[in-house]
Amino acid sequence: MPVFEELSKSTSFGGRQLTLSHDSTSTGTRMKLSVYVPPAAERTPVPCVFWLSGLTCTEENFTVKAGAQRMASELGLIIVAPDTSPRGETVADDDGYDLGQGAGFYVDATAAPWTPHFKMYSYVTEELPGLIREAFPVRPGALGVMGHSMGGHGALTVAMRNPELFRSVSAFSPIVAPSQVPWGQKAFTAYLGEDQAAWKAHDACELVRERGFPTQILVDQGDADGFLDEQLQTWRLIDACKEAGQSAKIRMQPGYDHSYFFIATFIDDHLRHHARVLGEG
Repeated sequence: MPVFEELSKSTSFGGRQLTLSHDSTSTGTRMKLSVYVPPAAERTPVPCVFWLSGLTCTEENFTVKAGAQRMASELGLIIVAPDTSPRGETVADDDGYDLGQGAGFYVDATAAPWTPHFKMYSYVTEELPGLIREAFPVRPGALGVMGHSMGGHGALTVAMRNPELFRSVSAFSPIVAPSQVPWGQKAFTAYLGEDQAAWKAHDACELVRERGFPTQILVDQGDADGFLDEQLQTWRLIDACKEAGQSAKIRMQPGYDHSYFFIATFIDDHLRHHARVLGEG
């Protein structure tokens, strides 16, 4: 792994749980990520799934809280969890938790002061996949993406815009229509400017209608999620998928909230979904 610096390594369910860092050409900063490498990858190339985290998260949240390693080991999946934004003293930031560092929204910023470093779309669709394929035994054509909240938005949008790269997609509690809700409107205005036509390229509901996705979309949403009505609005994605004839399994889970307790409950289902789709190629 000549590009990556290994910050930590632990054994988990027979595989390797790594924390890595590298100098990113996309963001112009040092980026951190977590990578789980299952034991099967020591023998043969295996599928790989990217995890995109939500607001305020780092590469650590999913790795520590989701409990994904056991099933990833069983299924033979590499899991890559990058940080959610560029960071550092020279990187633009905001006092709000929902903008700036920790809130990259998986777009390439075109407006000041965010433009120099906030290039998370390019990072997760171009730079990082290439680096991961060079450093780890990823089966060709077997890359998926999943995420939570802001990262669920990221997973859905980068998959639909790059179906030749990501063959499977799923999301927990995604922001499905960022153009229509406060989190997305704040971020898109800051990063992309006032022209709402540019926002549509990063809006999952718009992309479902315009492009769709060649394999089934899996989404889990808790009906006790405090952000559901104002920020997530899952019903918009349900309607868009019906209108577009998109194959989708969108499950409202009774009693579950926005936390990692919710994610840990259903992460096995999502990993099985990715393993099934990526194994069909």
